[in-house]
Amino acid sequence: MSLVERVRSSIDGALGRLAEAGALGESGVRGLADAARSWTVERPKRAEHGDYATNAAMVLTKRVGMPPRAIADKLVAELAGDPVVRSAEIAGPGFVNLRIHAIAVHEELAAILAAGPAYGRSAAATGERVNVEFVSANPTGPITVAAARNGIFGDAVASLLDLTGHRVTREYYINDFGNQIRAFAESVRLAHEGKPRGEGHYQGAYVDEIARWFETRMPDPFAVDDVELARTCITAMLHGVPGSKTLPGIRKTLGDLGIHFDVWFSEESLHRWGNVDVAIDELRARGFLVEKDNATFFVAKRPGAADDGAGGEAREDKTAEADKDRVVKKSDGAFTYFASDVAYHSDKLSRGYDRLIDVWGADHHGYIPRMRNVLDALGLPSSRFEVLIYQLVNILRGGEVVKSSKRAGNVVTADEVMDEIDEAAGRAGAGRDALRFFFLSRSANTTVDFDLEIAKKKSLDNPVFYVQYGHARLASILRKAEGIGAFQTAPDDLAAWAKLEHPDELALGIQLARWPDVLAEAASLREPHRIVFYVQELARDFQSYFTRMKTDPVLPRDSTREDAAWTTTWDHAKTTARLGWIRAIRAVYASALAAIGISQPDRMDMPQATEEEAIA
Repeated sequence: MSLVERVRSSIDGALGRLAEAGALGESGVRGLADAARSWTVERPKRAEHGDYATNAAMVLTKRVGMPPRAIADKLVAELAGDPVVRSAEIAGPGFVNLRIHAIAVHEELAAILAAGPAYGRSAAATGERVNVEFVSANPTGPITVAAARNGIFGDAVASLLDLTGHRVTREYYINDFGNQIRAFAESVRLAHEGKPRGEGHYQGAYVDEIARWFETRMPDPFAVDDVELARTCITAMLHGVPGSKTLPGIRKTLGDLGIHFDVWFSEESLHRWGNVDVAIDELRARGFLVEKDNATFFVAKRPGAADDGAGGEAREDKTAEADKDRVVKKSDGAFTYFASDVAYHSDKLSRGYDRLIDVWGADHHGYIPRMRNVLDALGLPSSRFEVLIYQLVNILRGGEVVKSSKRAGNVVTADEVMDEIDEAAGRAGAGRDALRFFFLSRSANTTVDFDLEIAKKKSLDNPVFYVQYGHARLASILRKAEGIGAFQTAPDDLAAWAKLEHPDELALGIQLARWPDVLAEAASLREPHRIVFYVQELARDFQSYFTRMKTDPVLPRDSTREDAAWTTTWDHAKTTARLGWIRAIRAVYASALAAIGISQPDRMDMPQATEEEAIA
């Protein structure tokens, strides 16, 4: 049971005793039952107001017919002597602010050390099988920074769901069918033939690189029809050109971003195996298709139509999107991408997933209702279909926005951004960490301005450097303690935790106890930026403590240990308790960073570090 659950249990117990004693009026017992789990235990907006606050009295007032302050008065009195809640006081119209006993914090710290990386993880209430489909960029060019944001966001959501007890499959939908693929293959062939590429072709230098690489292969890959050439081009984009910095391959780029898929699903396979025909025939049989101008359109039934059953007559909604957006088969007999999506989502649900989550760009927002209507029309539960929308990314270099376009040839790829940051940081993986941190530090509904110059800094001005430096500092303190060799690394019983009594230490312990709730909420709301906010707060709180405790350091300074008698005057019990506290901070800190795919370095160089600041 987490600390916040123990606090809630204390309040539950106090209210229950009041109700049983008749102190909450005649309807107290029934009112309390009605209000179960509807009141909250949260952090106050201001730290000086306490460790937690509850609105229980406010929620109960209508149910028991008593003023909230009267209920709060009784609750405060009943909590006196509670083993978890040290003190309680009324605030405002009936909120109750709570302060926690130090021993309850110590018990939570011991639980963190006992659980290790498993602390905060939980079994989901439903344990759903979830398919998260993300990135799915057309394989006609390298992964751009915009596609990288899609991938990083989708991967983080999948990770949070996995950590909270769901069974998650990560899936990439390869758009290897249709006009864009044909245009890409034509572009590569024209590059091979030395002919100019038109407006409808791909212009990037990477197209020429693919053509040059194909020319070295035997047999000649250009002595094939357009369909076979298109397949070869897609393979090259997915797996890369050997030795190429420009075209390492979509799979490798995503791997370098820390993204690994369980399933790579081909759109072309839906057509090759007849899945699209089956799905469209089903819509036709259910009456959701109409023919117009030799083309076939999907139409949702109007609400209140005479027959809302599966086989009833479909009626065209004149207020719906333009006809061209609802076409499933064009007048020339070719299926549209919409038809592919119908078959694809039907296939995903047929694989037994309880929930489908798609990550789409903001420009696809209007497509969501259409897909929900299709799933309803097929008799599939559209309630299991969830779309997460993310906004675009602006790459800034020298304060100026860098524009990119696959077709114009001035593509800003995720690879080049990662390489540039890796080189500046002198560390492989720094670019991945920077992209993940910056893209996840804002809500997906917010446009990200990614400043390359800030991301490349090896200083505390760089927020990802600051956060990772915080973890390295914790590791350094533990490493130094081990080197001194005069201390236990953690208390071995609750009595030994008693020396951990500074208000900042206890406040940070309560902050650590929030981790299970932060993780659960971030997963439930699909908001990984909450994890970034949490770990930034941990970093700031520990840095503030570290700065203020210069006169009472965690470990003896080198100058202190120059005195041979230092061990006889040093408070070893306090240091042992503090080292256990630091181990707990490091454990939660590392778990939070790992949850969003950011590395947790144990060593980082800090220019001009003092003895207390050095963490190398």
